Amino acid sequence: MVTIADALAAARSAMLIESRSIARTADLVEPTLGAAITLIRASHGRVLVSGLGKSGHIARKIAATLSSTGTPAQFVHAGEALHGDSGAATPGDVAILISNSGETVEVCEFANMLTAWGVPIIAMTRDPASPLAFFARVTLDISVDGEADPLGLAPTASAVSTLAVGDALAIALMTLSGFTSEQFGERHPSGALGQKLLGPGSRQVSS
Repeated sequence: MVTIADALAAARSAMLIESRSIARTADLVEPTLGAAITLIRASHGRVLVSGLGKSGHIARKIAATLSSTGTPAQFVHAGEALHGDSGAATPGDVAILISNSGETVEVCEFANMLTAWGVPIIAMTRDPASPLAFFARVTLDISVDGEADPLGLAPTASAVSTLAVGDALAIALMTLSGFTSEQFGERHPSGALGQKLLGPGSRQVSS
């Protein structure tokens, strides 16, 4: 019979697996992270971030973090991109496309469209020989030794590691641009964070 102690042990194990995965990913992306940062800095438009499924959720968070730290970004759902939302892409943009396998059909089709329009691509995938990586100027290796759930199937360690790479990009870019706490505050005028950065007179929204 499975006990609460067993469940707590699995929970702790999951967190430790995820933390080790992030540390491993930091080493894996180090050789190409600088090229990804340079490519984003060279663009004159926005960073389009796209994925599908859990990778799509991570892509949305990465776009939000980039935008809030001084790098204009927009999430584009990979499936919707094939039904008109690809029109968000404009000359001067750069794209971050996420697919753990590197074979997600919608993401690869979107990559093909962006390539035809001259939008450079940064791929986040576990397979540098995948179809998605074929379209990429830069590939960031997000492979993990295993997922954190008991079945080894749910996107857990891989999702957390991918998110960490997105955070790393945002932090590197805000460091290069000299992004200040005042600028951060201008983008967060509401809530407790806005009050902390801008003072008690700032506009707030109750939660």
